[in-house]
Amino acid sequence: MNKLSQGLLLATLIATQPVFACTKDGQEGFVPENKLNIPVNTKSITGISENQFNSVIDQVEGIYAPLVSEYGGKLEVVRKWTDGTVNAYAQQEGDVWKVSMFGGLARHKTITADGFALVVCHEIGHHIGGAPRYAGGDWASNEGQADYFATLKCLRRVWQSEDNASVVRQMNVPEVLTTTCQKNWANEADRAICIRGGMAGESVAKLFAALAWSIKQPKFDTPDTRQVSSTSDGHPATQCRLDTYFQGALCEKSFNEEIGQQDEVSGSCHGSTGHSTGLRPRCWFKPSVE
Repeated sequence: MNKLSQGLLLATLIATQPVFACTKDGQEGFVPENKLNIPVNTKSITGISENQFNSVIDQVEGIYAPLVSEYGGKLEVVRKWTDGTVNAYAQQEGDVWKVSMFGGLARHKTITADGFALVVCHEIGHHIGGAPRYAGGDWASNEGQADYFATLKCLRRVWQSEDNASVVRQMNVPEVLTTTCQKNWANEADRAICIRGGMAGESVAKLFAALAWSIKQPKFDTPDTRQVSSTSDGHPATQCRLDTYFQGALCEKSFNEEIGQQDEVSGSCHGSTGHSTGLRPRCWFKPSVE
C-alpha cells in the first residue's frame, strides 16, 4: 500500500470511529482516539516547551482547584510530559476529579501555550462545565459544552489580570476575529480576551484538522451551517468546534456568573433570553427551550 493510500485509510478510520464524551474511567479524551505519538526527544518540535507545559497547568490548576472544591471534588492534574500521547482526559474517582495532560499533545506543531490552556480548561469543563451533560445525566458535561465553557468562563478567569492587549499584539490575528470581538465588546480589555480566546480555539482546531488529515482548514468566517435535530454529546466536527470556541468568547455573560449545572440557560448566552450572539452553535446543540 503506498503512502497516499495509507493516508486515506487512516483518515477514513478517524472519521468513522465512534466518538463519546469523557467517561468515568477516563477512556475517551479531548480528541477521538488516535495512534499518533510524539516522544519527548522528537527533533524539530514546534509545540510548547516543558516549562510552558508546567506553567500553564500551574496557572489553571491554581485558580480552579479551589473552585472545583466548591462542587465537592478535589482537582488533580496529572502531568505526563514524557508520554507522547496526543490527547487529554478527564475522569472521576470518588471525590478525586482528575485531568490528565500529555506531552505529546503539547509537542504537536499546532499547539500554542494558549491552545494548551484551552485544553486544560476543556477537561475541567467536563467536571464543572454544566449542562448539557452526557446522555443519561452522567457527571460529565458533554464535549460541546466543555468546549463552550473553556472560552466562556475558564480562559477569561485565568487571563483576567494579564495584559491581554500586549499578548494579542504579538499574534497574527484574522481580521474577522478582531472586528467581531471589537463589535461585541465595548471594553478594550474584554476585546483582547475575546481575541485571545478565539486564537486559542484556532490553535486546537488546527490540531483536529491535522489529526483528521483534513485539507480544509477551519476559519472564523466559514461557520458550520448544519443544524442537529437533537443535542450531540460526542466530539463535534472541526469547524463546529472552532465555532463553539468563538461563540464562547463572544458571549457577554461574566465568568463570575455561574453556569447552570442542571439547566442550559443560566450563566450562558441563550436564545430564550434574547441573545443572538455567543450562542452554542446548532451544529451540535439543540436548545430544549426556545
